[in-house]
Amino acid sequence: MYSSWAYSFSQVIIEIPYILIQAALFSTITYPAIDFQWSLYKVVWYFYAMFSTFLYFNYFGMLLVSLTPTYQVASVLASFCYTMFNLFSGFLLPGPKIPVWWVWGYWICPLAWSLKGALTSQYGDVEKEIVVHGEQRTISAFLGSIYGYNYDDLGVVAIVLLAYPLVFALVFACATEKINFQRR
Repeated sequence: MYSSWAYSFSQVIIEIPYILIQAALFSTITYPAIDFQWSLYKVVWYFYAMFSTFLYFNYFGMLLVSLTPTYQVASVLASFCYTMFNLFSGFLLPGPKIPVWWVWGYWICPLAWSLKGALTSQYGDVEKEIVVHGEQRTISAFLGSIYGYNYDDLGVVAIVLLAYPLVFALVFACATEKINFQRR
């Protein structure tokens, strides 16, 4: 008989091959459709950002299910959390423009890090000149000034994108071990 910790760990591990296949298929379809630059470095970064994103969303869903008594409660909580992820991702309102008292939400939002990794890896080193609001600047300078994305931060982004799935999986395993809504 498995202990609940071993069972939780096996549930976490079994998801990795499926998500790896999903990320490979997704990247194979979307990378050429978006028409990103074809370099091994940028393709690998895009795949890594997508794989990490799929992984932490999957583990986050598992975490919510393990923390709630019914799947209906998990669904409601997931809807709220995904809405907050979208609000604080920096997509609707760039990180530097978020009010100071809400910026913590931007920094802890996993989707913000995925967006930062995907966009910075693709455009953070591009020195092509563009015109933005009547001012001419490079694409990398535009990303830095408007979104706060700096190409030199990709190492930190890689670590954070690895940390989110690990944290969500660990909390899921602990919650599965400690919380049991079927006990009477």
